[in-house]
Amino acid sequence: MVDGPLAPRRSAWSRARYRMRRSSSPRSWAVDANDGIIGTAGLLEGFVGSGAGDAVLMTAACAATVAGSFAVGGAKWAEAEAERESEAHIIDEERAQLAADPDDGLAELAAYWESRGLDAAAAADIAEQLSARDALAAQLEYEHGIVRPIPAWHPAWAGASSSLAYISGALVPLVLTVSVPVGVEVWAIAIAVIASLILTSVIAGRRSRISVRRLIVRTVLVGVATMLISYLIGSLLL
Repeated sequence: MVDGPLAPRRSAWSRARYRMRRSSSPRSWAVDANDGIIGTAGLLEGFVGSGAGDAVLMTAACAATVAGSFAVGGAKWAEAEAERESEAHIIDEERAQLAADPDDGLAELAAYWESRGLDAAAAADIAEQLSARDALAAQLEYEHGIVRPIPAWHPAWAGASSSLAYISGALVPLVLTVSVPVGVEVWAIAIAVIASLILTSVIAGRRSRISVRRLIVRTVLVGVATMLISYLIGSLLL
């Protein structure tokens, strides 16, 4: 793959594809884990506010964990599968175009390199060399930014990893529901959730090279607001 000033241009498709492929990154894992933490804790705080007992809280926590993990994992799988299907469609189109008119594909590739600042002779020479090696791969890389097609197993892996990340986050309030007396669950869950959100925010911030402090503030504010509002609604309804 070419780097530097002659690197391939990134189309809107390739940029979207790059963002979606980050589904397995530590930052994406932290986001899904935070969803599990906040979603489950918010639900539990609502039930605690309504005066629910241990049995109800345990049932609610388990149901929230299972339903949330399937929802998050299913959404990620569907997104990744749609991405793979779109990419496969592009590959089939390029293959058909090259089979029908290979000279046109060669001319497009030469025109691309010429637009990147090479003279016509050098652009044609590079296009011929790349096409001789693998014409389809050259077209896919320099026209669409596709270097390695998405493997068939990737959507399932993306969905499973998102589900596991959600469950790992939801386990924080779930474990507390089992181990902490009802009388102190409100504060215990809140403290544990805040600590967990700070930890996941630090992981996500450091791996994404963004402001850890700002990420912590945003994530904790969302978590606290979710738990507070859920608790108030539970208190008002019953």
